[in-house]
Amino acid sequence: MSLHALAESLAHALKEKKWKLVTAESCTGGGLAYWITNISGSSEWFDRGLITYSDKSKEELLNVNTHTLSEHGAVSEKTAREMAEGALHFSQANVSVAITGIAGPGGGSIEKPVGTVWIAIASLEKKTEANVFIFSGDRFAIREQAIMMVIEKLLVYLSSQ
Repeated sequence: MSLHALAESLAHALKEKKWKLVTAESCTGGGLAYWITNISGSSEWFDRGLITYSDKSKEELLNVNTHTLSEHGAVSEKTAREMAEGALHFSQANVSVAITGIAGPGGGSIEKPVGTVWIAIASLEKKTEANVFIFSGDRFAIREQAIMMVIEKLLVYLSSQ
């Protein structure tokens, strides 16, 4: 399924629930918000998108704990969870998603290779979920795969609510 088709499915699911979404993006640099806002009428179900690329922006805009970043790093389960929870807290949304990862080509390590991406989803209804993925390809391919996975995960999450 194309990104546009996935975004349309997400729009339908959110409208059906009468929910709004907020995004907190790091490695995708606003790519998710781009695809979401390509759908006409997205202001009905999309509250806002935050691009928090630097650690400082994660702290200031999402209330990610400085200790979390120094202890676990920006690409970690704990950071992804705090990003999603912070985005939800500072928005008018019912559900949030956070994406943090290493799109490459540099920045990877043995513990966190290029392509490592954490995705977290938070809502007031349910405990925050977080999953790690290892995507392959170049920077563009990794970011695109992450965006597709986020939308797929959101669709599953929304259908379980």
